[in-house]
Amino acid sequence: MTSQSMPQSAGAAGGIPPAGHHYELPRPVEAGREAAPPAIVTGEISAVNVRKSFGVTRALDGCTFSAHMGEIHAIVGGNGCGKSTLAKVLSGVLPIDGGQVSVLGHMPSNPHDARAQGIATVFQEVLVADECTLVDNLFLGADRLWTRSKSEREKVAAAHALMADLLGFEIDVQTLVGTLPLSVKQWITIGRALLTEPKVLILDESSAALDLDSTQRLFTKMRQLRDQGSAILIVTHRIAELIQISDRATVLRDGRDVGVLERQDITERNLLDLMTGKEAPAPISQLRAREVLGHELVMKTSGLALSRRGPGIDFALHKGEVVGLTGLDGQGQNEFIRALAGIQRAERETPAVRERDGTGFADIHGLADAARHGVVYVSGDRKKEGIFANLSIYENLLMPLYRRTARAGWLSVINRRALQGVFDWEIERLAVRMGARSNRITSLSGGNQQKVLIGRAFALSPEILLLNDPARGIDIGAKAELYKHLGAFAQRGKSVVYLSSEIEEFVGFCTRVLVFRHGTIFGEFTGSQIEPARILESMFGQGGASAGAQAGAGDAAAEEDAALRELRLLPPWMRAARLGGMGGTR
Repeated sequence: MTSQSMPQSAGAAGGIPPAGHHYELPRPVEAGREAAPPAIVTGEISAVNVRKSFGVTRALDGCTFSAHMGEIHAIVGGNGCGKSTLAKVLSGVLPIDGGQVSVLGHMPSNPHDARAQGIATVFQEVLVADECTLVDNLFLGADRLWTRSKSEREKVAAAHALMADLLGFEIDVQTLVGTLPLSVKQWITIGRALLTEPKVLILDESSAALDLDSTQRLFTKMRQLRDQGSAILIVTHRIAELIQISDRATVLRDGRDVGVLERQDITERNLLDLMTGKEAPAPISQLRAREVLGHELVMKTSGLALSRRGPGIDFALHKGEVVGLTGLDGQGQNEFIRALAGIQRAERETPAVRERDGTGFADIHGLADAARHGVVYVSGDRKKEGIFANLSIYENLLMPLYRRTARAGWLSVINRRALQGVFDWEIERLAVRMGARSNRITSLSGGNQQKVLIGRAFALSPEILLLNDPARGIDIGAKAELYKHLGAFAQRGKSVVYLSSEIEEFVGFCTRVLVFRHGTIFGEFTGSQIEPARILESMFGQGGASAGAQAGAGDAAAEEDAALRELRLLPPWMRAARLGGMGGTR
């Protein structure tokens, strides 16, 4: 383990030396701050004393970073620590205010320049054109105004082969991307980078929308690139993945590098110690499973089917319960939680929620029904289903409360004074790193944007929270705080349904975990049964299922086979559109 406090080298440095050489460069000393030790940097990819500000916000404050070709190097830190900013600086997207940057002996001045130097970046937001075809999205930026990189036939062949390799199943590359699920869109952005055969690949939270199986395929690609001599830089909050794949890890805090961990030192405790600057709390795997407060039923489904031929799902949510949902991508868990929220209609039956006065149950036919009965949904796809990108942080958090607090009768004047206390409370307890409240929400890091959406949900005083991958882009420290707030929420007699592909999140947090497979609940785990290994086995159809669940999954598999046969008879565009909803991995 190394850190900023490295031994001083004998040689002085005036610029970026050739790869393999060490040099030192004094950091600027500001008033009231002690001088930092000189930075010693080596590597084909380096940033020295880099400073970058956005208004009064210092995203990078004298950050130094170094990586080598032929390694997978993680960039880690809390939300707003400067990880994504550093990735954009290395990609030529952002100019720096001070310091030096060198990637393969050059300083990228813009994305086109970076691409010419062999740098490919997959950014945190899923950047696709929904109105264009899959093949067109893959080759965005590859062609010039008067020249083409490949013929149309060559592009289609290359796209077909690449996507089949990445997805694990074949897909019509002429389908419109807007009809595809988020996970496939994420693969398109990754595939776009891989098509350039990069010397340096930068992945900013690129596994956030992928399930466990897809993530392992991504890791295989990353290792292949590393073994061919490329450098892979990853920005991620998924600690288990980071430990598994990284050769080295650089930790950032408040815009500065605070330590570099070698492979053998990359552990959850070491990472948290460096990220927070204090001793890490006990790992979540050592926590006890949460207990249910009572047996009062607050939401249920009976025979709910997600597809025309799918099996019925019987589900019960109790007061004070935290239920985890998981499964491989496309197994129905995402559609199920959206059906509970009234966003997506089920093919058969509807969810029912207890009336607020406790007199009975009411069906949820849409978002209005859900909201009326205190059911609030938070999506992990904040760009498409969460934030209002052109509005301020304040408006994004409090807009749903405007009507509740309006005054002056029919004039409906927004009572901003009454709302200010709500805003301050949610921002403080969720530790959102932000500038002025009037700044656009897009001025925040992705993780802090997600915190604002969670704060919006809490501000609505819900009875039931439905969270669809809510921790996407949130650092491990913020996740622990989120678990604490959700636990306190459940202790007050409220209920939570929490969907995630990170099965480690469920340990010590959920009262039950439901594993989806083939469009139905395949396995159910409670108490001490909530172990990552057992959940993982169930995700792949091994053990952990009741006889009824296994029979249902078997019927679902047979129905899926029939549906796949039917798919082959459809025109290509319709086949591709339906494929995303079926999982299509068999």
